[in-house]
Amino acid sequence: MTAVIQVEGLHKRYRDADALADVSFSLERNAIHGLLGRNGAGKTTLMSILTAQNFATSGRVRVFGEDPYENPRVLSRMCFVRESQKYPDDAKPRHAFAAARLFFPNWDEAVAGELITAFQIPVERPIKKLSRGQLSAVGVVIGIASRAEVTFFDEPYLGLDAVARQTFYDRLLRDYSLHPRTIVLSSHLIDEVANLLERVIVLDGGRVVMDEDTDAVRDRAATIVGDAAAVDAFCADRDVLHRESLGRVASATVLGPLASEDRRALADARLEVSPVSLQEYIVRSTQRAAHVPAGVAQEGALR
Repeated sequence: MTAVIQVEGLHKRYRDADALADVSFSLERNAIHGLLGRNGAGKTTLMSILTAQNFATSGRVRVFGEDPYENPRVLSRMCFVRESQKYPDDAKPRHAFAAARLFFPNWDEAVAGELITAFQIPVERPIKKLSRGQLSAVGVVIGIASRAEVTFFDEPYLGLDAVARQTFYDRLLRDYSLHPRTIVLSSHLIDEVANLLERVIVLDGGRVVMDEDTDAVRDRAATIVGDAAAVDAFCADRDVLHRESLGRVASATVLGPLASEDRRALADARLEVSPVSLQEYIVRSTQRAAHVPAGVAQEGALR
């Protein structure tokens, strides 16, 4: 595989706060990457720097092997769909689509028309009068129809209802399968997008805390539920990512694969076992990294 984006030791500081700290990773060509993390983790700042809309304090960024800043050879091959995209007061969706048609050399007018219909976008209504969901849909249309070699979606689902979000996921995956390119999808709805992602990069506090293939993350942890004493006995020599209890019932999320003898022991102890979703694994991992030393279990109310 060929790396289309390379980031080395990236640092961004705002006055007395670090938005990004020693961020390094690479993104492969023709893959869907998830850029995940909580609010304020640094996701938008990172994408802004990669698309030359912000400046790094230090570090190195290369896109297609070049510095993207004021570089039309690079910028014309990228599309950044911002969550907070601004338009002129008198702009209408048709104006935004016309501008995108001029800027992106791979723009597909037929795909744009299909998406405008699917999302029911009023193309003649001033953008400032659109709903939050309609504004998000304008960005989704541009991001997909641009067919840019690298496309960044920054929280593209905001304001979209469940049906519209599924339409976005389906249309994105369909167009990607026909015209592969590098896609970076920033989202809080991790479980909704998990099946789209081939690789996940997780930011927490401006640092990369996970950078792995999605398949490698799956089945990395399991949740054990049942009698608290039996759960504790099974987890005694294991790395416990999270533990909750309510009375005599406990739930523990343990790291590591479960062998056949482990599953027999769980059945004998009448303990239930279930896989951990990508979202839960990321949430629990970042919680522990931020607040709890490795190997120390968390206590809380069982939900």
